[in-house]
Amino acid sequence: MATIKEIAELAGVSLTTVSRVLNYDETLNVQDETRKRVFEAAEQLEYAIKGKKKRKKKLKIGVLCSYSLEEELEDTFYLSVRVAIENKIEMEGFKKYQIRNTDQAEAVAALDGLICLGTFSKSMVDHIASFGKPVVLVDAAAKREIWDSIVTDTRRSVHKVLDCFLNYGHQKIAFIGGDEVDSDGNEVIDARLLAYQAYMREKGLFEEDYIKIGGYTPKHGYRLMKELLELEDRPTAIFAANDSLAVGCYKAVQEKGLQIPEDISVIGFNDISMAKYMIPPLSTVHVHMKFMGEQAVTLLAERISTEREISMHISIPAELVLRDSVGENKAVS
Repeated sequence: MATIKEIAELAGVSLTTVSRVLNYDETLNVQDETRKRVFEAAEQLEYAIKGKKKRKKKLKIGVLCSYSLEEELEDTFYLSVRVAIENKIEMEGFKKYQIRNTDQAEAVAALDGLICLGTFSKSMVDHIASFGKPVVLVDAAAKREIWDSIVTDTRRSVHKVLDCFLNYGHQKIAFIGGDEVDSDGNEVIDARLLAYQAYMREKGLFEEDYIKIGGYTPKHGYRLMKELLELEDRPTAIFAANDSLAVGCYKAVQEKGLQIPEDISVIGFNDISMAKYMIPPLSTVHVHMKFMGEQAVTLLAERISTEREISMHISIPAELVLRDSVGENKAVS
């Protein structure tokens, strides 16, 4: 292995200059041509720089959530993703900053990048963009072409649910979902609802009465399920937009004296921790919440370190987990 002395002789400079150039000493005042000679000499002599290793920069990463603590606790999907983000930040040795709102201009300005979790209005997106920071959106399509995003492949996931119901002989399939309004007061339509509507229309099975929209909590699931059970031609299968809604569906069905899945089949979405402990255990779409959170941090750190200009949009597949809440449609002979 070449020594500093050999490099100094080949480059025609002092030992001190070689050492300081190779260690990227910012206080060293030499011409670029001199630096070039040192690096070329080191390359020619296959010199491996000793001692000073390039340290991983301790990035300052902000986490901005569009929802309240109460909403997070009612639908633990976001809680699971947020915890995964925070754990990954800590594991990588980065510094986490919880940004409550973008009015914290000084705090945001000090960040290296921002992870945004949830649904953001146009005015909020414009405000975030004004800081000029790298951004990764989680569970939302990129609102700016230059931002990265990580989402679940919702359309394909919904198709798996509906295909499953059809395979079990169900055609009267209802959808229970939530309504959402962004900070500008604009309605946000759930991608799961859009996928459901398109699929059912394509199959010639669409019934407007089988769509019930409220919130995303168990109490909404309970109320909306009761409405479906009052229909003269009630559905035999329920697709709940999240597992919290499915919890409420269970209660309404049981109060009616019906059984799951003997009388009504139910499939949820997200596969939160309690889904497997419901009675009967809930069939649901397993969304890779932990993976989404971790990849958000990895993607942001990579973009910051490489200064990548091209945005990346990652769609993560989800799996249908069949447990005991789906059964054959007894009305089918």
